[in-house]
Amino acid sequence: MDTYHFRKQIHRLPGKVIHAVPLPTPEVTAGHGARREIGAICQKAGYKQVLVVTDETLHQLGYDEAVMESLQAAGVNASLFSDIHSEPNTAIIEAGRKKALESKAEAIIALGGGSVMDSCKMIAAGCKMPHLSVKALLLKFLLVPGNTLPLIMVPSTAGTGAELTVGAVVTNARGAKGSTVLIGLNVTHVVHDSELTIHAPKAVTAACGIDALSHCIEGALADVQSTKNDVYMSKEGVRLILENLPLLMKEGENEEARLNMAKAAMYGGNAINTQLAGYVHAFAHSIGAKYHLSHGLAISLMLLPVMEFQKEACEKKYAELAEYCHVPDFLQAIRELMAACGMDRIVSPVKEEDIPELIGKVVADSINYSAPVTLRNEDVEQILKELCTQKNP
Repeated sequence: MDTYHFRKQIHRLPGKVIHAVPLPTPEVTAGHGARREIGAICQKAGYKQVLVVTDETLHQLGYDEAVMESLQAAGVNASLFSDIHSEPNTAIIEAGRKKALESKAEAIIALGGGSVMDSCKMIAAGCKMPHLSVKALLLKFLLVPGNTLPLIMVPSTAGTGAELTVGAVVTNARGAKGSTVLIGLNVTHVVHDSELTIHAPKAVTAACGIDALSHCIEGALADVQSTKNDVYMSKEGVRLILENLPLLMKEGENEEARLNMAKAAMYGGNAINTQLAGYVHAFAHSIGAKYHLSHGLAISLMLLPVMEFQKEACEKKYAELAEYCHVPDFLQAIRELMAACGMDRIVSPVKEEDIPELIGKVVADSINYSAPVTLRNEDVEQILKELCTQKNP
């Protein structure tokens, strides 16, 4: 059944709902090796005991050592939880919460990508409600009494914007993913350290960068009431990525470009919080889940097809973005960026026999957003069929 008319009537509702959620306003520290300032940050805040959370890979690479040494030098006691090895799930969150409670942590330092940061959001929330199981915390909107434990976010990638987003994606005991919006998320600091991303492979840098780009573009296009500052951050995020991502494909160790990409990713996180995403994400979530395609690759697959399809409805905003980014044609600039990053050569996994199932998933996911245009089922089908005709470049 095509729920087009219903979806068209309520398409602004998600934007209104998200604006009722209080957002974190963290201080930002940026620089090469900036994570070495965390000890001073915690000392100034008066923390005596903190929990540092990271994943197995970063721990094995020793990236957490600078944080621990910084805390020790500042006289702050620190415990380490490095057991995160997959996407956030109830078992990981329960183990992290147990560690935080046992160590009497007054704040949590999240060192890692979106999985680590989302895990830390739920750990910080769960510590305020220790009597509840993690399963009981997996609500669409989770109200945290008195706010979560303070969080210091240290992203190791420049893509998800999870350092700022109030949402967390969690896998339940049945293996199904669900998103939770935390009301009372207390992110006090964000630390951008180019030392963490400077040796990232080109493919990872590109996929993360296009993910951040999609957040900023969809934020700028969303049919929601936005403040001037929110609009500025979305447009500025697009500009920063257009200028810096191609540079990193040639000069991966460019520290300034790495920090600019980190800033753009954070601006993308703000866009998710205040302007939401759109059909690029609705398609990417559905296709990624169906064919086990990573989020960055799924976003890269869908960014241009969706932008091309809605170009008539978005003509004015595309022109505004082109002017802001100092490019003659916005769509062409995105095409050139994708080519420069090698993301124009992704082979679509979509099979024609799967289209009916995917239509339902894309439509269902799109209800979470305030996209600039509402697609009918046949529109979704057309985009999916065009993906089926793609040839291996």
